[in-house]
Amino acid sequence: MNMTTHKKLKVFIFLGLLLIIPLICGAQEGQYARRFQNGSDLYNLTRWHEAAVEFRRAQEIAVNVDDWAAALYWVILSELAYSDYGSALRDMNELEQIAPETTYSRDIVYHRARVYYNQGFFEEALILFNRYTESVNDEDRVSAERRAAAFFWMGECLYSMRQFDEAEKFYSWVIARYPESPKVEASAYRIDLIKHKKIEAQLLTLLQLSHEEALRTSEDYQRTIRTYEYTLNLYQRRLAELTNSVSSLDFDDSAFIADMLSADESPPGSLLDRAIQLGIDLQDILRDSNVGGGSW
Repeated sequence: MNMTTHKKLKVFIFLGLLLIIPLICGAQEGQYARRFQNGSDLYNLTRWHEAAVEFRRAQEIAVNVDDWAAALYWVILSELAYSDYGSALRDMNELEQIAPETTYSRDIVYHRARVYYNQGFFEEALILFNRYTESVNDEDRVSAERRAAAFFWMGECLYSMRQFDEAEKFYSWVIARYPESPKVEASAYRIDLIKHKKIEAQLLTLLQLSHEEALRTSEDYQRTIRTYEYTLNLYQRRLAELTNSVSSLDFDDSAFIADMLSADESPPGSLLDRAIQLGIDLQDILRDSNVGGGSW
């Protein structure tokens, strides 16, 4: 009698659980839906911190993998919205580990690339953006806009790495291939900036060449001035030596003076005239150097 009663009790409990479990699951699903909707409303109001909390609660009470993945995906989007990149990366890793084949896996590649770009890892971001473009086609407007955005961010990565010519190709591709994309205006703006940078680089090159030419010209003036100063000093010493030699002789030694002057290539008077002319030339050079080379 006791054994029969015990068996009946087990059967009764089992049947009760069969009836209660659906009720519990239904209640959890209803609570999940409310939490998820609250998160969506808060996200649309740009109250991203509060939205993340609601999506996280929905994730915790999800009754299947799809609901769990959806809630966690929106937690990630909320974290990205308020720039909590560390938490977003951790949640991305968890989503890819537990539910690698969900519909959100492809978009996670794009969002991870955005995080890498914002953190300054431009080469890693470029690789992921390229992977994303290979997984998305232009079959509809939404997909086309996502692909255009990825191409734009590939240009941004190259622009940040100062590879302006390569970056310009991606911006031009967005403008030509996706004229309806929201990234067209930003791409055109970047192309204008690249053109200005190229002009700036050319002007800097010309300025550098002009500066180097001015330095060379100034050095030439300085060398010429030093040469004239040396020559003038040399003539002045020779003239002084000849003058002293003449003044030390007696008047009766005129024959000797005549012989000395005839042996010299230039008489003292001619040598003096040349020294005076050399001084005039030196003054002209000094004046020209102040006018032509003094303002570089």
